[in-house]
Amino acid sequence: MIVKNAQTQGTPIQPGDVVVVTHVVVSKAEGNIIDLNTIKPSQRAIEIANQTNKNPALVEIILQETKDIVRLGQNSIITETHNGIICANAGIDHSNVSGDQKVVPLPKNPNASATTIRTEIKQYSNAEVAVIVADTHGRPFRMGEINVAIGTAGFNPIRDRRGEKDLFGYVLKIKQTAIADELASAAELVMGQANEGIPVAIIRGYKAYQPTENTTTTPLTRPKEKDLFR
Repeated sequence: MIVKNAQTQGTPIQPGDVVVVTHVVVSKAEGNIIDLNTIKPSQRAIEIANQTNKNPALVEIILQETKDIVRLGQNSIITETHNGIICANAGIDHSNVSGDQKVVPLPKNPNASATTIRTEIKQYSNAEVAVIVADTHGRPFRMGEINVAIGTAGFNPIRDRRGEKDLFGYVLKIKQTAIADELASAAELVMGQANEGIPVAIIRGYKAYQPTENTTTTPLTRPKEKDLFR
């Protein structure tokens, strides 16, 4: 569908493109949709639901997708998913899903999903591309949400510039740019977060990423021992 629609709109996939796909459409394609009416909440889910003013069935799904609860707040559950992603409500999405009681969790393995999409894009377009599976996240100490990469394939998600020199000859010591997140956020300006109905964006002409095989978003997650906010 991505390749076909890119051709239809006059922007066929080209080698070197970065294809950004929302996690909701990926989860839908993988059949990862849950009807809350089918969920029986546990006692723990009921207790947390009372603390956070959430639907107990939704909390139960959040707990099933969660490795660790980072913080509880009013209408907020900050979690670490089984894939190591720190986000609100385990990334479970209620928007852009038909049916009031249906929700969409994150893909079971976002990096594997990105790899599959990349492989099939090459199959149908004969083009080597990079793929990002993106989700909308909030940020500590900043208002508003931005898109970030939760799955990547075909490129290094971090551009390591340590050892390079700045404009005045200073040798950079800590400069590592999260280009996967920057690209995902840039794509959101086209895709939107509400009713735009654009689940995929193509970024063309970005030359700084380093093509490589078998990459994941693991380098983007700060190790717990270096996390000052937990």
